Amino acid sequence: MNKFNTLERGELYTVGWIAALAKELAAALAMLDERHGKPDDFGKPSSDKNSYHWGRIRGHNIVIASLAAGVYGTTSAATTAIQMLSAFPNIKVGLMVGIGAGIPRPKQKRDIRLGDVVVSLPQGQSGGVLQYDLGKRSTTRTFERVGFLNAPPEALLKALTSLRAQVRLEGSRMPSFLEDMLERYPQMAENEPDEPGYIYQRQENDTLFEASYVHTSDTDCNDCDRTRIVARTARQNPSVPRIHYGVIASGNKLVKDAIERDLILKESGEDCICLEMEAAGLLNSFPCLVIRDICDYADSHKNDDWQEYAAATAAAYAKEFLGFVDNQDLAQATRAIERFERS
Repeated sequence: MNKFNTLERGELYTVGWIAALAKELAAALAMLDERHGKPDDFGKPSSDKNSYHWGRIRGHNIVIASLAAGVYGTTSAATTAIQMLSAFPNIKVGLMVGIGAGIPRPKQKRDIRLGDVVVSLPQGQSGGVLQYDLGKRSTTRTFERVGFLNAPPEALLKALTSLRAQVRLEGSRMPSFLEDMLERYPQMAENEPDEPGYIYQRQENDTLFEASYVHTSDTDCNDCDRTRIVARTARQNPSVPRIHYGVIASGNKLVKDAIERDLILKESGEDCICLEMEAAGLLNSFPCLVIRDICDYADSHKNDDWQEYAAATAAAYAKEFLGFVDNQDLAQATRAIERFERS
């Protein structure tokens, strides 16, 4: 990847990838098989505030769009998606890839841990993403949804089925993609005091406290009561991320309270596995799959130590997933901008 190739026409790009944070963008760029320069015919209007990067992954031409620094939330993500579809009208499908907060339930089958991947999957009434601030609470404090978010398009759901079967047979290729990333970009492995490397942060640094136990200081958890740690069975291969499929809860509020986290799970009526802040703004305007990697537990003990590794692992899953997206299915798919205009 010493020099960039350049495609003549923007219409040759059929997959859109949105990365909200700089660390998510770095991970996405590191996963490209081939980096491209700006298409020869591309002219961005002054109203388009997105930053774009181009490349190729596993046979697909990809446009990566990132949000402006310091801008987050469902509304900002929707604006980014709409501007990208206007700039690249031949995009058929998209991926929203990055970090999220896990909803751990170690006593149930959902033993979600830091570094695990979560993927949106339609279940029940949900298309895979629940906008929890669409709901309103009645006097009985039940959760009512007043809107539903679209499911990912068929081409992506077919690929998801194939990938899940292949991973079950032979395991995931994510570890090899991460190793390759660090071979090509060794500086990404460096741990800095205020910026951890894009490497596994070790099982002993994955601590889940009881939901009722609030963080006791303004710094790390060294002074927290270790007797309030939730006991979980040690994994045999902790550095190999597990993949969870289910409903992702999305809203504009950053959750840092375990009680509120668990309340969202209870009141949603869905099998939510993750909280994040952008996806709900996308799915009715941008047909996409949401891929997140868990960097915290949405509690008062949250920190940023796992964010870089989580961003890299989410990007590695996206790369593996794209290998199962059939080009013929994409060719037959409706353009994303047309879906949006009809919605």
